[in-house]
Amino acid sequence: MRMGDGPIRGRLALVGAAAAPGAYLGAADYLGWPHPGLGAPVAVVVFGLGIVASAFLLTWAAEAAQVDLSAGLAIAVLAVLAVLPEYAVDLVFTFRAGQQYAEQGTCEHGGVNPCSLALANMTGANRILVGFGWPLVVLVATVAAVRARKRTATTKPGRVALKPVMAVDVVFLGLATLYSLTLPLRSSLSLVDAVVFVGIFAAYVWRLAKAPRERPDLTGVAAWVGGRPKTPRRTLVAVLFGTAGLVILATAEHFAENLVAAGHSLGVDEFLLVQWVAPIASESPELVVACLFAARLKAAESLGTLLSSKVNQWTLLVGTIPIVFALSSGTTHGLPLDDNQRLELLITAAQSLFAVAVLIDLGVTALGATGLLVLFAIQFVASITLSADANRTVFLALSALYGVLAIGRLITVRRTAVRTVRDGLTTRLTELDAEPAGRR
Repeated sequence: MRMGDGPIRGRLALVGAAAAPGAYLGAADYLGWPHPGLGAPVAVVVFGLGIVASAFLLTWAAEAAQVDLSAGLAIAVLAVLAVLPEYAVDLVFTFRAGQQYAEQGTCEHGGVNPCSLALANMTGANRILVGFGWPLVVLVATVAAVRARKRTATTKPGRVALKPVMAVDVVFLGLATLYSLTLPLRSSLSLVDAVVFVGIFAAYVWRLAKAPRERPDLTGVAAWVGGRPKTPRRTLVAVLFGTAGLVILATAEHFAENLVAAGHSLGVDEFLLVQWVAPIASESPELVVACLFAARLKAAESLGTLLSSKVNQWTLLVGTIPIVFALSSGTTHGLPLDDNQRLELLITAAQSLFAVAVLIDLGVTALGATGLLVLFAIQFVASITLSADANRTVFLALSALYGVLAIGRLITVRRTAVRTVRDGLTTRLTELDAEPAGRR
């Protein structure tokens, strides 16, 4: 789909206007330029808009870059780049936690635990993506299919089917999830964990790099960029990436610190703000783009992108945290985990296990999407309304329920599960790419 220069310039101007205030204020602070002081709540909005704008730029650039990459690798690259703002915010908290640990030998300081905030952002982002993002795509795709009175190989009322090549994503998410179930038993997130998670991600990208190249179905700004001749296209992609990167550098740290400060000034628990507000800001563009594709009956592509995002968040992001902590703290002790952090890791890993079970036949039904959404809604409401002890009880019960549902589902579809695992690990991707979608 191609658009004229006018609408494209309008969208770029809108994103630029959203990014400019935060980018200027952030750069001014770093460079010593004069700038107005903002209260923490206002600063969160200003710098948050910069994060959202950078995420849109990254999404457009990553989608356009699919023209020059293999199909599977393009999805993985898109997923990584689309959540770079999420990485930036999370790693800011991790770096500060390491600095404090180096100075004081502990993460506790004045009631604020920066180690906890680093994991709050990561676990919140993962649970929002799976518990809200995936069901949202299924809902939008179902409504679109009903309105169009049309079924496709991957989109029909009540079910979204993934392309067979996405077995790779499901299997590698499963591998990362099985390992992540050991994290709640640890006293720290260590460099050994980093090696395992980054290794799983590297193997995942290596596997996807063998997928055949295909022309992506782009829309909007991405279509306009992707439709340029080779040299202008690659130049525009580089400019979008570079601009987004500069905006992230200028705004991520300020967004993170003002989010915590806003919690203090408004009397809101900073842990909850970091866990739920920050991921919504950084991942909202990706969810918007996914819904647009689902509305065009391209739900397989949109759900595939969100699945790939989950894979890289649950491998590369988790693996990067102890590396950044080690660099900033100057130790190899690993990021300390307290009881609350272990509980957050437990429910995130349990949700991931259930998500893998839902996707093991390479599709998400309305029932599976409803289960993901309802269980996420319960934990979300519990986290903001209940006391710490009551919330702990709810989280433990939900983790057990996720596990029971996942095991029951895997037993029910065990033959399909075996085939998906085999395809994800060993079947040639050219063969999977030739297989019609929606047959399992």
